[in-house]
Amino acid sequence: MKSRLEVVYSPGQLARRVASLGRSISRDYAGRTVDVVVVLENAFVFAADLVRQISCPVVCHFVRLEIRDVKLDGQRRREVFFSPQPPLKGRDVLLVGGVLHSGVTQDFLLKRVLESRPRSLRLAVLVDKAEDRKVDVKADYFACEVASKYLVGYGLSGRRRWYCNLPYLGAVRTAGRRTGRRARRAR
Repeated sequence: MKSRLEVVYSPGQLARRVASLGRSISRDYAGRTVDVVVVLENAFVFAADLVRQISCPVVCHFVRLEIRDVKLDGQRRREVFFSPQPPLKGRDVLLVGGVLHSGVTQDFLLKRVLESRPRSLRLAVLVDKAEDRKVDVKADYFACEVASKYLVGYGLSGRRRWYCNLPYLGAVRTAGRRTGRRARRAR
């Protein structure tokens, strides 16, 4: 199958949205230092552009998310882990993620960060897919609101980790298979 990309948010649109978010965050955190906790891997491009738009002091932390399927008492469960746990007690924290989809992962991360007792905690995401939410989590800041499309680019990668280097957000559309003799030769 061959994939085609449809531009959903152009580089210019993304730059304007990220600049607007940076101004809002700067206003909301005026006079304070913001501890930005970036969820790797899909938020790195967004976070890099976003922190450069924030005018108050910023401290960056990077956490890696790992989702594992485990068997416990004969039942399969999905568990979410993140590490390292940054020191955030008494700090003003902005958790930055790539896509807020079902909300399950962000809900877990927000609860884990709250365990460290920050002064404040907010969530910023590149893409908010509100209609797909399974858990009541809302982003305080989001750059793009998109219906259920599989997006790549601007740090979001597709299968085989392709497309994360694109300067825009694109939706993956799969073209149908070719049939006949041409299809066999093309393989």
